[in-house]
Amino acid sequence: MKHSYYISRMTCSGCKNNVETALGNIKGVKSVVADLSSGEVEIEMDTHISLTALQSAITNNGLHYTISLNKNAHSDLEHSSHSASHSNTKQGNGVYYCPMHCEGDKTYDKAGDCPVCGMDLVEQPALSNATEYTCPMHPEIIRDEMGSCPICGMDLVPIENTDVKDKNYKKLLKKMKLSVLFTLPIFIIAMSEMFPSKPLLEIFSQETWNWVQFFLSLPVVFYTTWMFFERAYKSIVTFNLNMLTLIGIGAGVAFIFSVFALLFPDIFPDQFKTESGTVFVYFEAVTVILTLVLLGQLLEAKAHSQTSGAIKELLKLAPKDAVLITEDGEKVISIDKIVKGDKLRVKPGDKIPVDGTILTGNSDVDESMITGEPIPVDKKIGDKVISGTINGTKTFTMVAEKVGSETLLSQIIHMINEASRSKAPIQKFVDKISKIFVPIVVLVSIITFIVWYIFGPSPELVYAFVNSIAVLIIACPCALGLATPMSVMVGVGQGATNGILIKNAEALENLNKIDVLISDKTGTITEGKPSVEKVKIFSENSSDYILKLIASLNQYSEHPLADSIVNYCKERGVTLEEATNFESITGMGVIGEINQIKVAIGNLKLFENLNIQVPENITSSALVEQKLGKTVSYISVNNKVEAYIVISDAIKSTSVEAIAKLQSMGIEVIMLTGDNNNTASAVAKQLNLDNFKAECLPEDKLNIIKELQSQGKVVAMAGDGINDSPALAQADIGIAMGTGTDVAIESSAITLLKGDLMGIVKSIKLGHKVMKNIKENLFFAFIYNVLGIPIAAGVLYPLFGMLLSPMIAALAMSFSSVSVIANSLRLKRIKL
Repeated sequence: MKHSYYISRMTCSGCKNNVETALGNIKGVKSVVADLSSGEVEIEMDTHISLTALQSAITNNGLHYTISLNKNAHSDLEHSSHSASHSNTKQGNGVYYCPMHCEGDKTYDKAGDCPVCGMDLVEQPALSNATEYTCPMHPEIIRDEMGSCPICGMDLVPIENTDVKDKNYKKLLKKMKLSVLFTLPIFIIAMSEMFPSKPLLEIFSQETWNWVQFFLSLPVVFYTTWMFFERAYKSIVTFNLNMLTLIGIGAGVAFIFSVFALLFPDIFPDQFKTESGTVFVYFEAVTVILTLVLLGQLLEAKAHSQTSGAIKELLKLAPKDAVLITEDGEKVISIDKIVKGDKLRVKPGDKIPVDGTILTGNSDVDESMITGEPIPVDKKIGDKVISGTINGTKTFTMVAEKVGSETLLSQIIHMINEASRSKAPIQKFVDKISKIFVPIVVLVSIITFIVWYIFGPSPELVYAFVNSIAVLIIACPCALGLATPMSVMVGVGQGATNGILIKNAEALENLNKIDVLISDKTGTITEGKPSVEKVKIFSENSSDYILKLIASLNQYSEHPLADSIVNYCKERGVTLEEATNFESITGMGVIGEINQIKVAIGNLKLFENLNIQVPENITSSALVEQKLGKTVSYISVNNKVEAYIVISDAIKSTSVEAIAKLQSMGIEVIMLTGDNNNTASAVAKQLNLDNFKAECLPEDKLNIIKELQSQGKVVAMAGDGINDSPALAQADIGIAMGTGTDVAIESSAITLLKGDLMGIVKSIKLGHKVMKNIKENLFFAFIYNVLGIPIAAGVLYPLFGMLLSPMIAALAMSFSSVSVIANSLRLKRIKL
């Protein structure tokens, strides 16, 4: 038997695999298939297994997912959870990820450290942007609507959102200030020994000053930077060696050495001692190194906040409230209170609260924040409007159709979050290097100690100790880890601001490799807004009769051509009737019955399939229209072809220019269409396209892509309809027009919100820029290590007498990360 269930909180392929493994190990379960996008899991079992047993299997494997029969159970659970921790949900959505994306799109359900690199996990921003109100005198009072405080009567004021990444930055900034406060005196005490007069020794002895340094170092080691040691220990225990492993070992050894030197000076040989008999201590090196590492993390936290600027800007677009029209009049409500079907008023200059359709009125709407196009779009009754876009100078009413996480704005933010966390294929190469990097550095540090101890000048142990620590400190796998994800994060954000939604980093990298672009015609190359020019009838039936039949049948179809036919007939006063036995035959047309009259509308393939003969005089007449680039659909009544309908769809103004630019980039452009050869040939001629194929069914498009891929070509597919979705999924890069169907968008890796081919040109430029930036980042990361580690080991000492202080090594290590971050942020200035 097979049963379908729903799993909550699956966020990545790792989650999916964990669920499938946990459930698959249950006795009696034959197979488990989880769908990450829908949260649905299908379990095939020998005999029925209770929901309790399934949940126990998940929980016993240490997983936090919840299984239920009803998808709504999760939303109810999440809603109650939201209510229980109402004040906390404003900060983020409770999903955490590593800012270095060590495990790709892996997420966590609670705050902590990344188990791989040790960095603080970052919380994703909440998609909801509803306003909450509080009392200035009694902050514990929180309300969803404006009003007065029940305690003191003061007006409630809006609560300002705090960015989750800014929160992390402020926490690190506070620790940084404390570190500097305690490290600076230690540094001054240690450096005073370099002055000939040694002024501090006139106040206290060297031993006393060493104790002062020790006590000043305690807050730095055990509070402001203690997390580095915790993470280093965790990395060693789990053998996920990283930057903090090196810092923890280097700084830890230096600190323990200094404490022993302070407590048990007599156990150390003379070469470790000063003229006054005290042992050299390294409290200043430890605190300065740790403070510099903290500075590096502080700068990274600030940079991560900047790289997610696209998400922040989109979150700012989200309106906070709306004007609800009720029987009692109009009232302002929070955005979270809107439900599907609500009637809303949008006033001049207001942000459109949710996705919906205009009921009354008209206006011009600024959609530049979504599509990247600066010219406002005229909107009238029946037109769709998008949440976050800005109304012009007129007012209108609308009906809410998509609310909450269903709105386009929420989907965009979600997609950017997902893409920012995904891994580009080039990252696999970096991961392999990072995995062996830390053990190699530890080995080099040990070799450095041995070589300096055997061959170094006196005091040999001191030189060996200091140089081996310098090797540990300067090595920076952190910069390697940041090189790819930082560029991807900024690139994805830049794409979003230009109306290009990128689903994952792999698509961004593959844009750089495209050999062939296959494009659908209707809605991709053409406007996708077909209009009926005329209906030509070859029987005694009246025009009104034929129009009633074709409109009644086409009202059930999702195809743009069907919409244009229905609208054409309605404008002529045709009343629609109910159709039975309706069937949409993909790539051919539609069939059905109206009042027991068999009706078929479609291309020649449809009628061949139905064994209905199309008279030669009708095909000859239709050929004239097709040669002008127009689409012709034949109409049969009771298995006899009686008419055809002529539909035209204008070529987008940008299509000719975009195709020319793609060809100049060396990309072969092929147009595939379900339309007839004559129409396709006429359109291809206008586009200066040599390669096209007409009368393509969905499986034909799929097979053509497979054939090109078998030749070793990287294929991109651009389309907008349900019939394009198999081809979009098969292509190396599926590119959906944002004006198309949800199925096409779901099947694609890239969505162009404006929905024209110039977006593909921009996407490819973006892919080139991001890949170039990643390679520059990898250069910066490698050059610091390639040059820094040998210098720290002392290879320049025999020739120039040059050594690298562990403190300078720590500074260099921090700046290797800063170089990568600064270079990544340059992508924010690119012009597409």
